[in-house]
Amino acid sequence: MGYTLMIVFAVAAHYAFLAFGIFGGFLAWRWPRLIWLQVAAALWLLVIVVAKLYCPLTWLQDRGREGLGLPPLQGGFLDNYAAGIFYPHGYEWVAQIVVAVLVVISWTGFVLLQRRHRLGKLDARGDAADHHLV
Repeated sequence: MGYTLMIVFAVAAHYAFLAFGIFGGFLAWRWPRLIWLQVAAALWLLVIVVAKLYCPLTWLQDRGREGLGLPPLQGGFLDNYAAGIFYPHGYEWVAQIVVAVLVVISWTGFVLLQRRHRLGKLDARGDAADHHLV
């Protein structure tokens, strides 16, 4: 049962990390301090995909499979749990473009919201200063 839980944890953590890496910028619109975690997550996803690195969560999942007497999965998490489910096999490049566009939109929105927030604070200070002059 321990190895099964290890596999379940690794797969769930993969999904959670992937979701945060893609959509976390939108969460930062509400909770701005999250942006730095999301940037780190998005960069890690980029490095893993571009450099074709072996993810530590995939390693953990393979150890769990090994403990159950199963062979490691061929390919990584995206090959086994995203391709064919979230996008058709063979269309990874389309999925990567969509993900990149989502991340850029979320970051752009974050910057615009932060700018609007700062300008609102400056206007509030200016209004308060003008009020004291009257």
